[in-house]
Amino acid sequence: MNKKALINVDYTNDFVDGSLPVGPPAEEIEEKIVSITKEFLAEGDYVVLAIDLHHKQDAYHPETKLFPPHNIEGSNGRTLYGQLQEVYEKYKEDDNLYYMDKMRYSAFAGTDLDIKLRERGITEVHIIGVCTDICVLHTAVDAYNKGYNIVIHKEAVASFNQQGHEWALGHFAACLGAKVL
Repeated sequence: MNKKALINVDYTNDFVDGSLPVGPPAEEIEEKIVSITKEFLAEGDYVVLAIDLHHKQDAYHPETKLFPPHNIEGSNGRTLYGQLQEVYEKYKEDDNLYYMDKMRYSAFAGTDLDIKLRERGITEVHIIGVCTDICVLHTAVDAYNKGYNIVIHKEAVASFNQQGHEWALGHFAACLGAKVL
């Protein structure tokens, strides 16, 4: 049996209704994001909140040329969206909850995520959050390249690009062998 973890990607105020908003598609998945997160915590599984971190006026970060400023350190935009913040507040001292800053699309790029998962013997990662075709996709690709089994929760991912969202859902299954629930 696979030991599993949940990677909850970028479900923050800025990505839902802030400076880089997914908008209604992200608002519509809140209940699913929260229920899946609570379910994993209740079962004693490892839950990672992989949250984009940017610094004010960082001219060297490649996203600076692609997107408006978002998830700026110390801003309300980095706060977890809606009820997910309440879940975090309730469980933040739990050893099975890890709030992690990430500075690139993938939650694995330049972070200790792979080490944290391997320390716990985790072989299967479940991924939820935004944006399906950007940060969720790049996290899934890196998980694939590191040998993890991947599960994407279709009702708990969203993007501001519906065509990209649909493409990524197909790519997860066809090219990464992911299970799309």
